[in-house]
Amino acid sequence: MKEKYNVVIVDDEFLAQKLLQDYVSKVDSLEIVAVCSNAFEAMNALKNYQVDIMFLDIQMPDLTGLELVKSLEHKPATIFTTAYSEYAVDAFNLSVVDYLLKPFDFPRFFQAVCKAIGSDQPLVSTVDKPRDSVSRSNDFITVKADYKLYKINYDDLLFIEGQHEYVTFHTTQRRITALFALKDLEEILPKDKFVRVHKSYIVSFKHIQDLDKSDVTVAGNKVPVGASYRDELLARLQ
Repeated sequence: MKEKYNVVIVDDEFLAQKLLQDYVSKVDSLEIVAVCSNAFEAMNALKNYQVDIMFLDIQMPDLTGLELVKSLEHKPATIFTTAYSEYAVDAFNLSVVDYLLKPFDFPRFFQAVCKAIGSDQPLVSTVDKPRDSVSRSNDFITVKADYKLYKINYDDLLFIEGQHEYVTFHTTQRRITALFALKDLEEILPKDKFVRVHKSYIVSFKHIQDLDKSDVTVAGNKVPVGASYRDELLARLQ
């Protein structure tokens, strides 16, 4: 086996890119040389780098992942990462290494990587690498993500959106995405200031403007309310 395998990630969704980057960072033998948002960026990366493994989404604007692979005379070991199962036959007809159906976890990703390099032996994996972190203070939380430390005042935090293994903090100034579980965040945030309204949303009680049958308006943003959370939210509003 080589000491390092060059990796290209091709996906038009930021969160999908970030998840793959996190997974790749846990495998010592992998090194990212390019992160691309479309097939044309991927073509340039393949010209400029010696690429060993390409993680490739299928549904992308202008040129799909399938069309990209068909256009390549020499392609790296390709692993499709997609939310659509119906392209599996077409993908394997192109002799790709594996087909990862989103959302996939790290063990499934790791299995595909081992197939890509033709290894029956376990690669070195830093699976215990710490995730992004959130700590609480009296008036704010501190979020560590993307090698930065963000201070978010409770008064500025509108709502938090959970997306698979990620959460996005929607504030009055910006959005911050971190690798963190929404259920863990629910335990950290002060319950007198924030309320869970959906399996994918926690909102600031202060910024709630109104509640209708299926949504709550938070600082002008419509956030869905799950049936199992509605009664508690209604009781608190009353």
